[in-house]
Amino acid sequence: MRQSFVQVITTLSGKKHAEKLTKEILDKRLGACVQIIGPFKSVYRWKGRIEKTLEWACVIKTRRELYKKVENAIRKIHPYEIPEIIAIPIIEGSSDYLKWLSNETTEDYG
Repeated sequence: MRQSFVQVITTLSGKKHAEKLTKEILDKRLGACVQIIGPFKSVYRWKGRIEKTLEWACVIKTRRELYKKVENAIRKIHPYEIPEIIAIPIIEGSSDYLKWLSNETTEDYG
């Protein structure tokens, strides 16, 4: 059976939050790689108003079966009332990269 992989994306209000989340994900081997992107402007509806915020994104490469643990780690650190946490399937990838991704993540984390 072929393993399934995802990219989990979340946006945070500052670089320090993004770096703290990245450390948590990598230390617990919940993701093999986290890309921190930002700052960028997000424009969105929140509680009846249009908001504009500078944010940082974390793109986490992981195995699909670790999604719930990644989500829990994000929620533990995330400052937002309702954080963006979405997973996008990786439908193809080089076999070397996917093997590395698999080897660098573990489902043994409690």
